[in-house]
Parts: sequence; C-alpha cells; structure tokens
Amino acid sequence: MSAPPATVSAIDLALIRKYAAAAPRYTSYPPATQFTEAFGADEAAAAIAEDNGGDAGPLSLYVHIPFCASQCWYCGCTTVITRRADVGAEYVADLEREIGHAASRTRPARAAVQIHFGGGTPTYLEPGLLVRLGGILRNQFPVAMDAEFGVEIDPRRLTSGHVEALAQIGVNRASLGIQDTNPQVQLAIHRWQPMELNVRAFQWLRQAGIGSINVDLIYGLPRQTAETFAQTIRDALTLEPDRLSVFSYAHVPWRKPAQRAFERGGELPSADEKLAMFALAHELLGQAGYIDIGLDHFARPEDELARAQAEGTLHRNFQGYSTHADASLYGFGMSSISSTPGTYWQNHKELPAWRAAVRQGALPVERGYRLTAEDRRRRTLVMRLMCDRRLDYAELSRGLGVEVPQLYAGEIARLEPLERDGLLVRTATGIEVNPPGIPLLRVIASHFDATFRPEPGRHAAAI
Repeated sequence: MSAPPATVSAIDLALIRKYAAAAPRYTSYPPATQFTEAFGADEAAAAIAEDNGGDAGPLSLYVHIPFCASQCWYCGCTTVITRRADVGAEYVADLEREIGHAASRTRPARAAVQIHFGGGTPTYLEPGLLVRLGGILRNQFPVAMDAEFGVEIDPRRLTSGHVEALAQIGVNRASLGIQDTNPQVQLAIHRWQPMELNVRAFQWLRQAGIGSINVDLIYGLPRQTAETFAQTIRDALTLEPDRLSVFSYAHVPWRKPAQRAFERGGELPSADEKLAMFALAHELLGQAGYIDIGLDHFARPEDELARAQAEGTLHRNFQGYSTHADASLYGFGMSSISSTPGTYWQNHKELPAWRAAVRQGALPVERGYRLTAEDRRRRTLVMRLMCDRRLDYAELSRGLGVEVPQLYAGEIARLEPLERDGLLVRTATGIEVNPPGIPLLRVIASHFDATFRPEPGRHAAAI
C-alpha cells in the first residue's frame, strides 16, 4: 500500500517555506546534470545492443518536435523559434533517418507500449506530416494494440485537421498547454490564448475519440495572484480534464535568457504569494475530486495514474509519472533523452549538430551516463520515494541484494529533522512520507542522492 493522498489540511505552508530548497525533479537518477560527453554515440550503440539482449522488454518511444512560431517567455523547453513553412517536412525526413537507424539495432519483436510527441509544439507540423510521422514509427516498430499514444498540444496552433490526423495515427491521450487564463498574465508571458481556444480544442479532441486529456497550468508567473490563479483553475475545471499538471514556474534565466524580461518588470510574485497559489491549487483540485499523484500531477480517481499510485506500480521517466516501469525509453529528435536499465543518453541540443549526425548515419548523441551498481540502488530508493511515498526495507533489501537500513544508515539518520517536523515517519521497517511531506518529495528524495549539491543556479526551487 502507498501513502494516502495529500489533503487540503495537509498543506503546511510554514513547513514548505522551511524546506522547499532547490532540488532535482528526479525524472531520472542520477539527474541529467550528471550526464557527460564521455558517453557518446559509440557508448549509446553499445547500450542499445545490451538493451536488446535475450530478456529485452517493451519500448516507450519519444519524439521531440522543437518548433514554435513564437517564444513564450516563461518556457524552459528546448525549442526552435521559426515561421518557415518547410521546416517541418525537412525535420520529419531527418527523423525518419534517425528512427530507422535505431530500429535497425532493435529486436524486431519488441513492442512499443507507449508513444509520446513532445516539444516545442508537435502540432506545428502540418496534419499530413503528423500522419507521416505516425506511419514511420509504426513501420519501424511493432505497436501494442493497447499502446498509450500521447501528444502535447498548443491550442493556438490546433486545427480540426490536426485532430483528425492525430486520431488517424492512434493518439489516445492529449496534453494541452494552457498555463494561465488571465489576459494580463498572458500578455506578460507573451502567450495570448483566449479561453475559447481551449474549449474548442477540447471539443475537437473529445469528438475525435481521444479519451484522456491533460491540462498544463503554471503558478508563479508574472502578474499572477492567488485570486487570478484560482480563477485559472476554475476555468480549467470547466473543461473537465482527466488529469492536470500544475507546475511551479522554474525561474532559470542563466539557462533561458528570455526569462530575464520578468526581472526587469519586477512582476514575479513573492515566495509567499507563490506558496498561496500552491495551496489553493491543492484545495480546489481536491474539492473537485482529483487525486494528488505527487509533485505537480493530479488525476481523477479512475485514471490509470491514480490506480498505479494506489497499487504501488507508479513510475517516473523523462515525461514525468508513467505506468510503464518495464519499458526502455528511446528518444528521437534534437535534445531527446533515452534510457535503458543501465544507461541514459541525450541527443544534441542544437538542430544543426543533431541533423549533421543523423545525415551521416550516426546516433546523434551529445552526452550520457552509465549507471554503477550503487547508482542503480540509489535510483530505486529515490524512485520509490517519488512514486510510492515510502520505503519498505525488507522488500528493497530482497530486491537490491543488500541490507538497505545498514548500508544507508547515514542517509536515513539525516531525515531526523524532517521526522521531527512531521513530514515523515522512520521505523525499524521503513520510511513513510506523511501527507504534509508529499509536496516536498523532491527534497526528501535528495537525501539519498549521492550527486546532489545545493549549489545556486543548479536546480530550480522545489515549490
């Protein structure tokens, strides 16, 4: 059994204020900050060969489509801002080369149980190109009949033709970037998106039979207040989404210079104002019947994520929470990340470098990481905390082949201040995160991260 869902009364802003330091998001362990250029194309080729041995499991396929017609100033994603009409066709042609190169190294019987198009703006591609891209993947990899096929959507760039194309290639999940519905906030972040666009997108997607729709919201943006963000949440709830991702705005101007515009205006909410938005989001979504999956994810009780969280089978990968813990992730496109049980690798982040490698027939890998036995053990501890909100020493010791409470006695001891403040409970048999500690999962997990250094500018704040 996992820890109970967080409740409104469990949100203790004083404790969050005390402990919400910068920490990794733990979509991997070790985090991507540990990737190195010493792991390149040759090492990735060896990792794929190793991953396609006799006990190879299913696949999760990710395609990064980086293009956006304009820059949203808050955005931390890897994007290419362009209005070129031919850029999509050129990119899909290069994706076909990369996908074919990787598929030729993959056991033909391995089924894709999960496919995801991310960005950027995947619907920057014209409908015919989306159909072509879906066909490329299905021609190169067998796709499970019940595969989860998701796509990120910008309602400002969506047409009915896009939705028809997505349904044609088997998309059954969509994630809409809304962020905020207040006009003043939209102007401040350079993203004008009237609510009627969101309503229209939902109508098209539901009519096309795309049954699971997620909404992305962000708190901590310029000109936001608790009152305006509460209205954004109420607006989003009128759409009746199946899931919501309510992200804390990550202010990282040292990596994303466009965010410096917010510093000049002095319009970013204070830390206390941001915490008030965080508490409001939990309150309103809890009242609406959504389950707090962990961190920034909420889902209806009948949703697969909520069921996986309750059953202790939840997983995290580079797209966030997932239900496919046994799948290796193969990423395509610039900046995409792949993972196998023992390795991670990331493609070139710049379009020219990625394209040059692909056209030379090489794996377009810029950096990566091979896990040690100790890394794998710590990854298990970090991920079980992030997903289950608990550690069962006996179960973990059997699975890892070590005595967990003895080997990690120092890390467990350093949790004492958090236990004293009621965030978790330590017993002889394990660790249980209490409801007030759930918003601070990243901070709790960081105690088992041997790579973690609380250096300024390394990670965004946890809340």
